[in-house]
Formats: sequence, structure tokens, C-alpha cells
Amino acid sequence: MKPAPVNYHRAASVGDALALLSEFGEESKVIAGGQSLVPMMSFRLARPEHLVDITRVPGLDAIELVDDELAIGALTTHQAVLESPIVRGSRGHRMVATTMRHVGHLPIRTRGTVGGSIAHADGSAEWPLLCVLLGARIVAEGSTGEREIAAEEFFFGLYTTALEMDEIVTRVVLPAAEGATGFAEYGLRHGDFALAAAGVVLPSPGGAAGSRVVVSGAAPAPSRLPRAESALDDEADEAALRTAVGADLDDLEVDDDYQRGLVTGMVTDAVEEARKR
Repeated sequence: MKPAPVNYHRAASVGDALALLSEFGEESKVIAGGQSLVPMMSFRLARPEHLVDITRVPGLDAIELVDDELAIGALTTHQAVLESPIVRGSRGHRMVATTMRHVGHLPIRTRGTVGGSIAHADGSAEWPLLCVLLGARIVAEGSTGEREIAAEEFFFGLYTTALEMDEIVTRVVLPAAEGATGFAEYGLRHGDFALAAAGVVLPSPGGAAGSRVVVSGAAPAPSRLPRAESALDDEADEAALRTAVGADLDDLEVDDDYQRGLVTGMVTDAVEEARKR
């Protein structure tokens, strides 16, 4: 199939993009790398009447480390994050770079953008999971100004976020992980959408910060597993961890045995990777 007819508008600035979104309202969509939106348009799962292209907006592709927090501009590509010496050289953010290897294939990573993945909010994508795992803040700009939204309050469900119709994501701010980290993902083939994934941050040295466990594949949006986190705080072995994950999946009402097995396996793999570090 081919996309339905659409009106194309190239924004020259954030203000220009916001004016176009305000003018066209619900009939408009922001496009950057297009790796998520264009396929949906091709299958006519999305049929916007107006596309607002922000790829030429300057200043939205920076990667900065400020006070141990990593700020990544919305137009930064996945490949740029993977190759960034700033990201790779920051001990508390290294998993952000390594996780990018799981994002599609090289052409997708080269075109796809961080902000686009976050705003699109595909439940199987890596960026929403990373944001919740690291306690990120999503920075959005709209007609009423700029605001920060905590990642756990940003992702409502599949393709659903706290963004208003006249807002665009401009950057994401990720605090450093204080403990060792691990990530695991399973798809039918390399580059396919993940059927399940898990990210883990172990307790920090001295126990100043507790564990964090976030999974995809158990609910429409990334989900924290509080029982698994408590088990890791208590240095649980694999059997106890699996029991705790099972209880979390009961709370999330995941009934499919195959999916439960996938999610549990990804958690144990991510924990093993983190413990090796």
C-alpha cells in the first residue's frame, strides 16, 4: 500500500513547527527520521493530513553531559548515540550506547531519531524502556512554553503519551545509573521488533540507591517490576528472582505462558549481564 495524500510542511525552527501544529491541530503529525511514522502511513494505520518536518530545525541534535546527566537532542540519531564518545565514555550512561545496537539495522539507526522513538511510544522500542529505567525527564516545548515530564508519567500505553497536540519533544535528560547495568532483548531475528526486553540497574555501592527493573512485552508501556527490584536488593539467587518476576507478571495480568517465559528470561539475562560488570 501507499500513504494517503498528505500536505508537507518543512519547519525552520521550533517556533515555526509549533505554529504549524497549532494551525492544523489533530490533523497534523511531526516527522523527523520517519522510521516509525512512514510505515504506519504506508499501511494507512496513520492518516495525517499534514506532516510537519523538523529535520532542518537547528540545535536539536546535540549530546551533552551536564552535572553527570546526559542530555540528548530529539533529532539525534540512534547511531550517533551509539558512536558518541560522550555517551560511551560516561560510566553511568554506557548502557545507553550499547543498547542502541539492538535498534533495528544500520539504515534505521542512521535515520531514526531519539525524539521520534520517544514520542511514537512503541511498546517494543528500546528508548521508552531506557527512559523509565534511568528515571529520564522528557523535555517538551509547546505553545505555553517548555516543560519536563518524568518518564514514568510520560508513557501511557501503546503509541500514547503525555504530549499535548501542540507539543514536540526537544530533548531527553537521563540521570546516570548509580549501580551496574544490564540489558537483554529477544526478537525472532536480529533487527526485528522485540517480543520482550528487560533493563536492570543493580543497587549502588553502599546501597544508596536501590535496584530498578523495567520490562517491555508485559504491558502496552514499559513496566517496572517492584517485587523483582526488592529481590535484587536482597541479593536473591536466580530461583528467587524468577519467583519475584512471576509475582510481578501476575500483578500485570500477563496470562500467556510463552510471554511470561520470555519476559522472565530477559530479566534473568539482564541481571546476569549486570552482575558480570
